[in-house]
Amino acid sequence: MSKSLKALGLAVSVLALTCLPAAAQTKVTNEGISATEIVIGTHQDLSGPIKVWGVPVSNGMKMAVEEINAAGGINGRKMKMILEDNGYDPKKAVLASQKMVERDKVFAMIGPMGSPTVLAAQDVLFDAGVLQLFPLTAAEFTFKFDPNKPQERLKFNNLLPYVESTRAALKYMMEWKNFKKPCIMHQDDEYGKNVLDGFNQQLQVMKVQPASITSYKRGASDFSAQVAKMKSDGCDLVVLGTVIRETIGAMSEARKLGWDVTFLGASPTNVLEVPALGKEAVEGLYSAALFEIPYEDTAKGKVKDWLANYKKMFGTDANTQAIIGYNAVMTFAFYAQKAGKDLTGQKMLDALESGDKFLDIFDSPPTKFSKTDHLASTITQVHQIKGGRWVMVKDNLMF
Repeated sequence: MSKSLKALGLAVSVLALTCLPAAAQTKVTNEGISATEIVIGTHQDLSGPIKVWGVPVSNGMKMAVEEINAAGGINGRKMKMILEDNGYDPKKAVLASQKMVERDKVFAMIGPMGSPTVLAAQDVLFDAGVLQLFPLTAAEFTFKFDPNKPQERLKFNNLLPYVESTRAALKYMMEWKNFKKPCIMHQDDEYGKNVLDGFNQQLQVMKVQPASITSYKRGASDFSAQVAKMKSDGCDLVVLGTVIRETIGAMSEARKLGWDVTFLGASPTNVLEVPALGKEAVEGLYSAALFEIPYEDTAKGKVKDWLANYKKMFGTDANTQAIIGYNAVMTFAFYAQKAGKDLTGQKMLDALESGDKFLDIFDSPPTKFSKTDHLASTITQVHQIKGGRWVMVKDNLMF
């Protein structure tokens, strides 16, 4: 063998050895697993500004746990869910996570709520080797991981990411309607920054300058200054990095000013509460979306049965948030079942990274992860509010 080939072989061997420790050193807890039980945790906003997300999400999760346990559990183990209120407050999220890790000994944190709250608390989980699965935020930090930081391998996300979905929806709207002066109003936090990044990245690719960029503090209720600025800047398309009440507030302010402009919301605006509470003020709003929202009078088969069962359990109609919470637990159960009867943290991690597809009952894009990609899907839909309902305008969008 030539010296050059020997050197190449040595280099490849050294590279292989240097790549191994990252996976080998990832610490994954076996806490929360017994012969009869799997303990999972979640923290939701049950009392703060986005409790209209937290309450139905937790209801959906409870419903999934009940269904799984009634069917015999996961390889014979029943699920036990620990639920804590984070109030959409990062400090409360940290304390809740510490309690669930240290006292409740959770095996995995499933569907924790909110960009700032999840970001603040995630190191508590990683230090303990607890998986952070399918959080209720699509910010990039929830699925992008540094291979040189082995504990970051513990995070997976099954939601539509804000950056990619904003880019896909914005590209579609710009090309479809030929807008020339797009602008954005976004929440001043990690969520809003992700929407802003998607907005800026797509416009840069399209060689279009934004007409206006404005933000608001999380929890704000007055958007008159932001809307007046965008109107004076001549915007013809307004991208909203908002949640529920901020979406309604911004569009209501535009209506007061007699400003007839097109609004495009990021994916968190795509919930039933926006048309239900905003009524005429939000008619015509477009949004990025992951799946088509089911309505009781048009749903069929398993989805129709699911809607009826949810209403029976909780005395209210199911919504987007409830579906997301339900799917978070069902996705966990699918991969835990794949991990086998001798469940361990490492086997759960291997199952998640196996490439096996989870398909939900709501016809969402397949959930599929790999060792290098911990994001399930970037396929985007665009919906619009027509006659007080969300209807799909375009499917299978990519930027």
